[in-house]
Amino acid sequence: QVQLVESGGGLVQAGGSLRLSCAASGSIFSVNGMGWYRQTPVKERELIASISRGGSANYADSVEGRFTISRDNAKNTVYLQMDGLKPEDTAVYYCYANLRTAWSDYGRNYWGQGTQVTVSS
Repeated sequence: QVQLVESGGGLVQAGGSLRLSCAASGSIFSVNGMGWYRQTPVKERELIASISRGGSANYADSVEGRFTISRDNAKNTVYLQMDGLKPEDTAVYYCYANLRTAWSDYGRNYWGQGTQVTVSS
């Protein structure tokens, strides 16, 4: 069984910063790509940042230059440093990890429970 546990969400003023963490635990053979999505009641879930096992990162245009994704492979943990937050960044943020639970497993995405980020103007 695999769990992804997120932490770090909250309320912040516009221009402020938050750091999200997401730790994968359980029966893990290997972790491939990891990343973050966000969702609001009026928008579809949006992929905002992803990072490969080797550390290659990609960002959505909406967060490029403000958010930084990183990971600690030894801890199976992915982070999202969010700077210069705007009210439009308000959303529930979900982490994911594409991982294998055994050497014979093809791998699939597992999801965190979501954490609320609210940015006030």
